[in-house]
Amino acid sequence: MLTYDVRIWSIRKRNSKSAPYQLRWLVGGVEHQEPFASQPLADGRRSQLKDAVRKGEQFDTETGLPASELREQNSPTWYEHACEYVLMKWPDVAAKHRANLAEAMCTVTTALTAQGARGRPDGAVLRLALRNWAFQAGRAEDGTTVRDADGTLIARKDTETPPADVAAALAWIARNSLRVSDLNESDAVRRALRALSLKLNGQKAAENTVRRKHTGFNNALRYAVERDRLVSNPLEKIDWSPPATDDEVDFRYVPGPEQVRALLESVREQGARGAHLYAFFACMYYAAMRPSEVAQLSRRDCKVPESGWGELVLNRSRPEVASGWTDDGKPYEIRGLKRRARKTVRPVPIPPALAAILRGHLDTYGTAPDGRLFAAARGERVRSTEYAVIWQAARTATLSEEDAATPLADVPYSLRHAGVSLWIKAGVDPMEVARRAGHSPAVLWKFYAKLLRGQQHRANELIDAALAPEE
Repeated sequence: MLTYDVRIWSIRKRNSKSAPYQLRWLVGGVEHQEPFASQPLADGRRSQLKDAVRKGEQFDTETGLPASELREQNSPTWYEHACEYVLMKWPDVAAKHRANLAEAMCTVTTALTAQGARGRPDGAVLRLALRNWAFQAGRAEDGTTVRDADGTLIARKDTETPPADVAAALAWIARNSLRVSDLNESDAVRRALRALSLKLNGQKAAENTVRRKHTGFNNALRYAVERDRLVSNPLEKIDWSPPATDDEVDFRYVPGPEQVRALLESVREQGARGAHLYAFFACMYYAAMRPSEVAQLSRRDCKVPESGWGELVLNRSRPEVASGWTDDGKPYEIRGLKRRARKTVRPVPIPPALAAILRGHLDTYGTAPDGRLFAAARGERVRSTEYAVIWQAARTATLSEEDAATPLADVPYSLRHAGVSLWIKAGVDPMEVARRAGHSPAVLWKFYAKLLRGQQHRANELIDAALAPEE
């Protein structure tokens, strides 16, 4: 128990050859003493305790130590703390976030080790051991995560027997990891920041990668403060900021309507699988859907009349992620819409062109057993590696050699950018564009600011017309 009730007595001499000087103090009515070999040593320790009292620190009645010393004495290693933090976050975050968090903790943990420690494992083995064993929840035979009697998740390293090289790497990191209290020193924090700023080859990492890992590191430090392992977040004292990012879409490389139509037609010509994925890519353009939303699109979500506009009612997504990060061991996760409440529904009107494409797709291919429009063999999710191959083949067949050497339509996600850009250029109200695309207005401006600013002349013309005197 911690208390402010502290009395420090004078040093007394006792009959002892090895430690004749004794310091005594009272904490919450409990007496504590410490022997010293010399008077100066005893005086120094007494001054330390008195300084703690003057700073307003509480003392622990059981050990007699100031709270700061008790925290230092009980400080876990960073490796232990990171393992606990990752498993604490696991139940409440998406599978993709779990994987990103493990990646961030892996980078930081490998940096926060004793310098010059011997026997450091191979870097690839150490990263594998941390990412896939220490920072991943263990699974039972039925694929569910393993918990102890208190309901706390247990790491994979504690539920399975890892390979010998992985076990050796985990033992090394457990011995050589710095303590959490060591992060009160700026040198240790800067080592972690330097590591998350670089790729494995020593080159600068991408700005978004650095910011993502920095966020994970910062949140892990905040958890250390919450658990009383640190008094304050040491990042707040460091003169370092993550690099700025330019998330605005580069419209030089967003395909226009004619190019998109040619690309989609080329997709359809890429064999049987291309013909099946033609509607998949069409949804990304005409409805500006994310790939994870298209992957979960079901027949019941589609209103596709024989003529005129239709509507897609989106309420779920199926993001792709490695099976080790999901709750059921599958290589995907069924979730609500991105950055929306779980039961949020987003109706998206679709033009007659897409309605006709979807009707043709349903007539030709039907649906998966669960009603989804697009499925791989055995009804699983269409993998990104599969549709990326089709897209690259269509791009090579459609674009000139000069355009193919640029980032023009370099990834399927370019279709979503092209769809949103078309809506903005057509004069659709930005609030409606944001709603249909599943963005907030702030995010829409962040990515499409240049294009939105370019449409201001239309608004000016409307205002001029409204202000003009009647003839």
